[in-house]
Amino acid sequence: LGAVSAELLLSGKLSEYGVIVPFSTDCRGRFLSHVVSGEAAAGLGQPACPPEPSSSRRRVPRSPPHQSPQRRWLYFNVTVFGKELHLRLRPNRRLVPPGAVAEWQEDFEVLFREPLQQRCLFTGDISGMPGAAVAISNCDGLAGLIRTDSNEFFIEPLERGQQDTEEHGRAHVVYRRSAIRPDVPSVQVGELPNSLELMAERLGDAERKRRHARKDGYNIEVLLAVDDSVVRFHGKEHVQNYVLTLMNIVDEIYHDESLGVHINIVLVRMIMVGYRQSVSLIERGNPSRSLEQVCRWAHSQQRSDPEHAEYHDHAVFLTRQDFGPAGMQGYAPVTGMCHPLRSCTLNHEDGFSSAFVVAHETGHVLGMEHDGQGNRCADETSMGSIMAPLVQAAFHRYHWSRCSKQELNRYIHSYDCLLDDPFEHQWPTLPELPGINYSMDEQCRFDFGVGYKTCTAFRTFDPCKQLWCSHPDNPYFCKTKKGPPLDGTECSPGKWCFKGHCIWKTSEQPYSQDGSWSSWSKFGSCSRTCGGGVRSRSRSCDNPPPAYGGRQCPGATYEYQVCNAEECPGPYQDFRAQQCSKRNSYYTHQNSKHSWLPYEHHDDAQKCELICQSEGTGDVVFMNQVVHDGTRCSYRDPYSVCVRGECVHVGCDKEVGSLKQDDKCGVCGGDNSHCRTVKGTLAKTPKQSGVLKMFEIPAGARHLQIEEVEPASHSIAVKNQATGNFILNAKGKETKSQVFIEMGLEWEYSVEQGKESLKTSGPLHEAISVLVIPQEEEVRSSLMYRYIIHEDLLPMIGNNNVLLEEMDSYEWALKSWSQCSKACGGGIQYTKYGCRRKSDNRMVHRNFCDNGKKPKPIRRRCNLQDCSQPMWVAEEWGACSRSCGKLGVQARAVQCVQRLQDGTNRTLHTKYCPGQRPETRRPCGRLPCPAQWRTGAWSECSVTCGEGVQQRQVVCKGSDSGARCEGDKPEAIQGCHLALCPGKLSGITASADAGDHGTTKGQRVPQDGAKNPVSKISSREPCLGDKSIFCQMEVLARYCSIPGYNKLCCESCGKKASSTTGSAPATGIPPGTTTPSPAPVLSPYPATPARGEPGGDPTLA
Repeated sequence: LGAVSAELLLSGKLSEYGVIVPFSTDCRGRFLSHVVSGEAAAGLGQPACPPEPSSSRRRVPRSPPHQSPQRRWLYFNVTVFGKELHLRLRPNRRLVPPGAVAEWQEDFEVLFREPLQQRCLFTGDISGMPGAAVAISNCDGLAGLIRTDSNEFFIEPLERGQQDTEEHGRAHVVYRRSAIRPDVPSVQVGELPNSLELMAERLGDAERKRRHARKDGYNIEVLLAVDDSVVRFHGKEHVQNYVLTLMNIVDEIYHDESLGVHINIVLVRMIMVGYRQSVSLIERGNPSRSLEQVCRWAHSQQRSDPEHAEYHDHAVFLTRQDFGPAGMQGYAPVTGMCHPLRSCTLNHEDGFSSAFVVAHETGHVLGMEHDGQGNRCADETSMGSIMAPLVQAAFHRYHWSRCSKQELNRYIHSYDCLLDDPFEHQWPTLPELPGINYSMDEQCRFDFGVGYKTCTAFRTFDPCKQLWCSHPDNPYFCKTKKGPPLDGTECSPGKWCFKGHCIWKTSEQPYSQDGSWSSWSKFGSCSRTCGGGVRSRSRSCDNPPPAYGGRQCPGATYEYQVCNAEECPGPYQDFRAQQCSKRNSYYTHQNSKHSWLPYEHHDDAQKCELICQSEGTGDVVFMNQVVHDGTRCSYRDPYSVCVRGECVHVGCDKEVGSLKQDDKCGVCGGDNSHCRTVKGTLAKTPKQSGVLKMFEIPAGARHLQIEEVEPASHSIAVKNQATGNFILNAKGKETKSQVFIEMGLEWEYSVEQGKESLKTSGPLHEAISVLVIPQEEEVRSSLMYRYIIHEDLLPMIGNNNVLLEEMDSYEWALKSWSQCSKACGGGIQYTKYGCRRKSDNRMVHRNFCDNGKKPKPIRRRCNLQDCSQPMWVAEEWGACSRSCGKLGVQARAVQCVQRLQDGTNRTLHTKYCPGQRPETRRPCGRLPCPAQWRTGAWSECSVTCGEGVQQRQVVCKGSDSGARCEGDKPEAIQGCHLALCPGKLSGITASADAGDHGTTKGQRVPQDGAKNPVSKISSREPCLGDKSIFCQMEVLARYCSIPGYNKLCCESCGKKASSTTGSAPATGIPPGTTTPSPAPVLSPYPATPARGEPGGDPTLA
């Protein structure tokens, strides 16, 4: 199981759950795949289905003013306790704004920071189920909240980290929120110390003034702090996804229409608090002190600039430490929102149900009281109100009570910090599609003249492929310019053209389908058995493929690895040379066979072509094929290899794409500190004819140079010691300047003014002998040599003539000018300096240069032309976010734009534009929604054995116009049948308040009163009449012996008892009757005191 559900199941906290296998579908619910996680599932995403007639009661997701091209719907089918649900999800782009970060802290310091990801957070609804809502993440399976028309469920994967096995189906756990059995003792109310309030009063109002952006919406920008106990419980690799899912549920709770106000929960910063800091903040058993310390800490994390992307309005602290009495779930001040030290909550994290704790506590900070305590909403607690003072473990659906709505409206207008919009884009959006304003008939008239209209002589499969036109005088003669209609042209009702296809109109732009990669295949076999081969794996851009003008998949189709990098046994064999020499026996050129040698083309694009040179004629011939995979691209690069005819860069660490390089003596990533230069001059006089050996150079030598000191008649020759073969000037050969390939290296041999020279960059794979072939006896031969080797090779040559390699010298050099500080009106730019190596004038990393010698930057004026006056530019209004109710809004982008001299525009901060900014949001669709029946949860059976009764509340809710609910009213009372009671018990009945979820206590009724137990039942309240119309039904009169029913129908039951026995009404307490104390109501939320002035005592929630 996942960390949360495993803990719940193992500790017996789940009374009921199911194990299911969800799957991805298309928009109609047809099976696509068992893959439900992350990018793989996103690749199955589709545009929204064409609109269908639906109930006006359906919850419509809010739409942000700027919609991403990648926003595509996801569809999943899940089976919840025997009922199949079709989830329709779209990304929640309003939870994590641009610039949000996740920060890991340890030992009171920041370890690292990274962008906060939001790619797998979704909200949506359920097909065919008005009023349903879903808040789910699919980072690792499906996890989150599913709210149906009558119940609430949590879903999460059975095991974490199993994304790779999803294609065969992945098990998930689904359970009702009411199935979580909390361990809930009573708690006491705490107070915030006065010092916290006094300190807060000293802070000026200026600290809370923020940019205002919208009149009809509020954004709570949240700092989410996750302490070490939560991180360790869920695991570092899973905790971010978990808490994002949790806050996605909180965001969905605040979008319930019963709240009456448009509030977004926006995560601007997430901090994973280190162990020492976590322990220091929470004082066990002291919630007041713990909250004070958490609020002070959150204030210390605040950004000083209110315009900073990470500036928060409210802090939410999650912990699994016990900060209060056992079972306490949350603690928060009342009406502390926007206050520097009071806008914070302390929450005990205990699974996805903790989202309701966070929502509850944040409700207190917004000014909401407990329902039924200081207000008249006690009747809504059993219906699942979020601000209920006790845990409602059995209710079906959550909602905000009318009191919460009123209390929020009392304070929300004073919370200025919630008015700014962190999602305001400061860049222009794409223009409207051009075909929206022109029909196909009008485009025909533009193309061919007056009178031309769309051709009707034949029907094309897709009218957006090509625009065909005809004239009414000759309707069967159709013309086309072989181009499609403009994007946005209507092609049929509810559809328009886009990139040559007729597609459904939706609220998203653009409407193309971007390509997405399939998973990687397995690596294939290595291309060589030794000497450095390569193997590859591939993926396809078909998950889905790009369509309707969508983008191709980013990145490479193939991925490569170097393999079998160990050297082949025996003398070194040049792999490219082997491929050329194989053609000696069969390849003919100009009607004859040749001995073929490798040839490297100077054009980089030809590096992986097999090109060979005739040893006899010198002709260079293209063999019309690429070299074998694993062949080195160039003799000047010992690591990069050819694959599929393309050169793949490989670093000296044998990793593809690595930038690591050898230093001068072959140390990968080295600094030349182990390099030694060997140099000298050697003169010998031949005593007889034949070859004269001058010196040897060992294997591993690099940057080799050999040259004659003075012109001489003799010739330099070189022999491979391992094979005994000459590689240069075998005896009797004529000498001439040339570049040749031997021993897997490129050599440059030149003869200028009678002096010979030879050089190669190396490294030598085998030792060589340098020889002289004298043309005349007794003529002195004098050669100078120089090469670089690693110090470990010095014993092979002795220490004579060995020098430390001269270190390169570096200097600061002018690199470029910085960007001008202003686009117009006169700005400033400065010089940028880089580090340059003197030996070859190449720019290198700045660490090579002495920072103390870096020149001071030079400044100069730039962009001196005058600026034009900035102006407001407003786009068209977007679609309405609701079809009915009081929360419908539509949005548009408004930017402050300045025209530049080059004809382009740039976007400025809003403070530079004159006048008041045009509104970006306005109400819409504010029509009454039809009324709907709402039911509470069935109470527990009134007896523990035998026949009893259950009851629930049934109300008509949601109508703004006073209209009545359609359809039959659901049942409010039903019988329940339990196992027969054992033996003959002497008249025992249960006594507890209706709606209490505590344990019941028995009351023994005397034997002589067993016939009329009604008269023996006590009540703490006078009878104020029947509370249900069902009380008057004779068939239900037998339930009067049940305390819960007797309280509900006290008047009818009293009349029945009086008419039967003439005794006192049931609401009285007969003399001498012993009444048990009522069962305790257990809650993790302590009672909230009546709230006084803002800034008063805190409340527990």
